[in-house]
Amino acid sequence: MKINKKLKILSKIGKELNNANITWAVGASLLLYLKGFLDDFQDIDIIIAEKDISKTKKILLKLGKLEPENPNIKYKTKKFLEFKVDCLDIDIIAGFTIVNNNQNFYFPLKQEDIKDYIEINGINIPLQSVNEWRNYYSLMGRTEKVKIIDDNIKNYH
Repeated sequence: MKINKKLKILSKIGKELNNANITWAVGASLLLYLKGFLDDFQDIDIIIAEKDISKTKKILLKLGKLEPENPNIKYKTKKFLEFKVDCLDIDIIAGFTIVNNNQNFYFPLKQEDIKDYIEINGINIPLQSVNEWRNYYSLMGRTEKVKIIDDNIKNYH
């Protein structure tokens, strides 16, 4: 799928989430793409505040289809929902928790944690911190993503 189409889907979802006053932010490879660290992204990872799970689920059900649950033992995230919106995978993550060396690392999203925004198709898109995602990727053992961030961070503002 072309990047413009994926960004159009992001802005459509973003408009709905903003209108519903949901605390949310973009993370993972889409964040790295938007910061110029990657040339493409495969899906959209949206981190939300746990209090906004039911409102977010209702919105995404209007825009797409909920996929069957597919648990992963590397995570103990409070709520992980996978949707298909116009053939694009959308991951909704609330209460992000990474398991590393039998320890749980809990990263809830709070409004005050969102420091950066980008405008896409006239919609304000909140972004998580690249440094936070470097920490997450390190805990997940995703060394290729850590290297991408480390190689690009010096050019980052």
